[in-house]
Amino acid sequence: MSDSQTEFKNPQEIFAAFAKQAEGFMHGFAAEQNQEMLKHFTQAWSSIAQDSAQQPQKWMALMQEFQQQQMNLWISFWEKPNGERQPVITPPKGDRRFASEAWNENPVFDYLKQSYLLTSDLLLKSAQAANLDEDNQKRLNFYTRYFIDAIAPSNFAATNPEVMQQAIETKGQSLINGLKNLLGDMEKGRISMTDESAFKLGENLAITPGAVVYENDLMQLIQYKPSTETVAENPVVIVPPCINKYYIMDLQPGNSLVKYMVDQGHTVFLISWVNPDVELADTSWDDYIERGPLQAFEIVKTISGAKKLNAVAWCVGGTILGMALSVLHARRKQAMIASATYLTTLLDFSEPGNIGVFLNEAQLAQREAQLKYTKVLSGKDLALAFNMLRANDLIWSYVVNNYLKGQAPTPFDILYWNSDSTNLPAAMYSYYLRTMYLDNKVIEADALEVCGTKNNLSKIKTPSYFLSTIEDHIAPWKTTFKGTEVMGGSVEFVLGGSGHIAGVINPPYKEKRNHWVGGELGQGAEKWLESATSKPGSWWPHWAEWVKQYSGERVAARTELGNQTYQVIEAAPGRYVKRRIDQK
Repeated sequence: MSDSQTEFKNPQEIFAAFAKQAEGFMHGFAAEQNQEMLKHFTQAWSSIAQDSAQQPQKWMALMQEFQQQQMNLWISFWEKPNGERQPVITPPKGDRRFASEAWNENPVFDYLKQSYLLTSDLLLKSAQAANLDEDNQKRLNFYTRYFIDAIAPSNFAATNPEVMQQAIETKGQSLINGLKNLLGDMEKGRISMTDESAFKLGENLAITPGAVVYENDLMQLIQYKPSTETVAENPVVIVPPCINKYYIMDLQPGNSLVKYMVDQGHTVFLISWVNPDVELADTSWDDYIERGPLQAFEIVKTISGAKKLNAVAWCVGGTILGMALSVLHARRKQAMIASATYLTTLLDFSEPGNIGVFLNEAQLAQREAQLKYTKVLSGKDLALAFNMLRANDLIWSYVVNNYLKGQAPTPFDILYWNSDSTNLPAAMYSYYLRTMYLDNKVIEADALEVCGTKNNLSKIKTPSYFLSTIEDHIAPWKTTFKGTEVMGGSVEFVLGGSGHIAGVINPPYKEKRNHWVGGELGQGAEKWLESATSKPGSWWPHWAEWVKQYSGERVAARTELGNQTYQVIEAAPGRYVKRRIDQK
């Protein structure tokens, strides 16, 4: 439907058109995830129903409390004027869905809001009271919360006073705009989180000067130009996660970790993973290690002439790095790595957090059966699974703003990156989930054969720096902390404020958040935090000071990128990172 075709004679036509398109989009939106959610939700609640028949007193108490609260709400609605009503229940702190005064000023919408919150509270308490094993209990709690969030009155035009008021004030234009936004997202197959037209790689994102000096079928290796007259003798090699694009580490100059490292006087190299297609379906986890960091390390040594280098990795890139160091140890090459930095990295997968609700044998077997035909895991599916972990913030808030209110998303570089998802090869993805999340084999000495060697992290003597974040919902900090208890060398652990992304991308000049340092290692995560000291601002300067001891002498910066063997292929950010899944 083009702009010229979007013509409506009256408001009823607007609502009818909007409802029809919205229904079609939401029916197709995350179809597999929603089917899985419904199946687990139904099975678990069937178990609850059976349990309630055997232990009626527990459920009767919950129902009596709910009925009394609903009665109090009903009485308050009819008997007390608007200004004298005391709420029976209020939204939890931080819940922005009902922040507008419109939810309080109109008694009908106030009633809808509170009735929804009471019902939500009942469902959550009922789920938490279920007699299930730990894994199924977590799964029930998650799917119940997801279901509750999906049916919130704020998510529907007819029960959201802000939406209705805006439609009246704009004479329906907000709904027309919302319909256009909806149709645009249907074309892309995902919800827009930011104004994507505001960003372009190589122009205002990923613009730290550099060049691609090597490439294979899995990655390009970027070398960045020095910005200081002298540099540290030992270069830095960055291994970003392969489930996302690398430029989260090189967004805009003001929040680029890459630029910060360059400006600190480091010669920086970075791996840019390819966005794989079906031709790479059989690419293995070993391939990612061998043709990724292990290949990059050798090339960096050749180009720089350095005997040692410092490695920095993020998320799954850190898991790859840790196992690569084990391979280097077995090959008697561990000495080439002066230090290793792990940013929000899981090495021990025993408690992976909420993402574990998607990871069990039945779900993985179903996914593997699909991968026989698709050959690659769609980056859109992977991104959606992560977004479901914070559905109100990363799904429903955009449904309301984009479609119901007809607002254009605002430019935000991190959300642009978040929408730029990456596929994963079938073989690599299956190995990753089974070996790590399901079986937790990485920390078992000699349990895995990796690149022809036995994997044993305890033999790695390379000094390690672990950065975790206290609100991380993807790599929970208490689990990432366990990595400090696995490595054999000296360890520095730092805990940043905020979550998986914002806690890492926290440049010093903004003076935001805080970080904890100096806790007691070897006694568990809780003891570490109890004994740690909170410091204001970014963790970046702390890392910059720590890595100095492993950086060697200062030497004159080399202005030429690459060398005779590895010559410049193209300017950064390179071709691989520019390939989007949306492209036809």
